[in-house]
Amino acid sequence: MFHVFTSTYLQPSDVIEQTRPAHLKFLEAEIAAGRLLLAGRQGDGSGGVLITTDMTAEEAQQLHDRDPYVQAGVARYERHSFNGAYRASGL
Repeated sequence: MFHVFTSTYLQPSDVIEQTRPAHLKFLEAEIAAGRLLLAGRQGDGSGGVLITTDMTAEEAQQLHDRDPYVQAGVARYERHSFNGAYRASGL
């Protein structure tokens, strides 16, 4: 399964910015480990989006739980899971 996490920021931007460096290091590590395909802020700045590689729901939950934004309580995520039956070459 692939998973799309959409986050909503729960704190003002100055509080979020304090956790941002740790969150960015987390994203870089997850991409390098092959667990995340894409990550970035939503266009309106209200949160972000994470798209995982093919993994179980348990693995996706573990990824979620490691996110410094979650650990610091500055964002919450909603997860949407799908089977990814139709894929671009290389996925």
